[in-house]
Amino acid sequence: MAQRIILQGFLLSAILFAVLGDALCQEPPISDTSQDCISCHVDATPALVEDWKKSVHAKVTPADALKKSELQRKISATNLPKETAGFVVGCAECHTVNAGAHKDTFDHNDVKTHVTVTPKDCGVCHPTEASQFDKNLMSHAWTNLVKNPLYQSLVKSVNGVQTLKGLRTQTAEPDEKTNAESCNHCHGTAVEVVGKERKSTDQGDMEFPKLSGWPNQGVGRSNPDGTTGPCNPCHSRHQFSLQVARKPYTCSQCHKGPDVPAYKAYEVSKHGNLQSSLAAEWNFKEVPWTVGKDFSAPTCAACHASLLVTGDGQVVAERTHQMNDRLPWRILGLIYAAPHPISPDTSIIKNKDGMPLPTTLRNEPATEYLIGPDEQAKRRETMQKVCRSCHSGDWVAGHWERFEHTIKTSNQMVLTATEILTKAWEEKLADNKESLFDEAIEKQWVEQWLFHANSTRFASAMMGADYGAFDSGRWHMSKSIQDMLDRLKFLRATKK
Repeated sequence: MAQRIILQGFLLSAILFAVLGDALCQEPPISDTSQDCISCHVDATPALVEDWKKSVHAKVTPADALKKSELQRKISATNLPKETAGFVVGCAECHTVNAGAHKDTFDHNDVKTHVTVTPKDCGVCHPTEASQFDKNLMSHAWTNLVKNPLYQSLVKSVNGVQTLKGLRTQTAEPDEKTNAESCNHCHGTAVEVVGKERKSTDQGDMEFPKLSGWPNQGVGRSNPDGTTGPCNPCHSRHQFSLQVARKPYTCSQCHKGPDVPAYKAYEVSKHGNLQSSLAAEWNFKEVPWTVGKDFSAPTCAACHASLLVTGDGQVVAERTHQMNDRLPWRILGLIYAAPHPISPDTSIIKNKDGMPLPTTLRNEPATEYLIGPDEQAKRRETMQKVCRSCHSGDWVAGHWERFEHTIKTSNQMVLTATEILTKAWEEKLADNKESLFDEAIEKQWVEQWLFHANSTRFASAMMGADYGAFDSGRWHMSKSIQDMLDRLKFLRATKK
């Protein structure tokens, strides 16, 4: 009798374990619309489907994501659409949401579908991140480039096809395709619907919207729903891997230089050395990200974006997608390093000389458009708190003192080069009426601030000192000044 009871107990336990096991192993539900998409695209675009299957989107429903503790959440929404909260985030949940706002929406197998996915679409689950990104210089990168006539003149001098007329060149306006794969590859394009076209597919002939400025994944892309900037430059589709976004290789797509040499300076720094040597042992997936446990040297994301905590759970830095709210200085893309702008739309800036720049050519700041000392101090402290999670207070203070001294000295070296160029303009040895960037002495001046001063500052900020000395920094700033001075003397002599 006792043996029968024991046997029955074992059988009941086995049945219960099997039922619970099936429940635990059961995959989360996929909406019917997304399942329809997958059934076709598993043949049409198999790599995209396989990437999606590896994503968190394919494994966790928004409703389940919301059950995690606040620090562990990857979503910021508190109210989720009831009709989709219980399904994983599939094709339809991204490519059919907000269809009415998308000018690229079209009928695709009787479903209102749009090609582009934008921050507004991602904002259904990630509203805080979408809002922060909209305050970011990156999300306005296209606008800030195309609405700034001075920068457009620089773009023309780089991208315009030149033809020789006698001993002079003529530069044509750059065409759309050249701009799209040059400056606008990173800054973004204006994606607009310019018509419709029929294409032959495995499912027969289908009609799709015809888009200009496409494909593009630039950080400031102008989208068909009126938003700016996609999320996938950092969170590459369709896996949307957090570890990809946290690794420096992602940022290197646009921050490699010589005009934005962040990755190059990082790569040769002590931090970059540690990352290259030890990253295989780090945990790039954990949320929040624990300093010293999950990683032992910062990546770009650690310093500029990620939610960081100490081993006992104390918050070091809140997650942010504004990026510059830990930065007191803007050290790239400008003639002089200056405090960050108040508005991410820098096309509204006018300095004392009426130029769309945060400083005049003599480095006089347009202070009404720039953050003040108090905001700079706040951002400096936020970043230094990240530094102090690994370094002593004295180390951090000493590093920042050197960095901000580098800003001062590099700005002075640019000012000296500007003074030489100004003499050439004043003496009619160079012409600044049509462009500041198309003559030899002007191009030497551009290299002084766009390449060499930028490199010196980045190397100082990231402790990649040698990169800012002889590789692409101080030596070249010194040489550029002498080259410009020699050219000025030559121009004077030939004029006589």
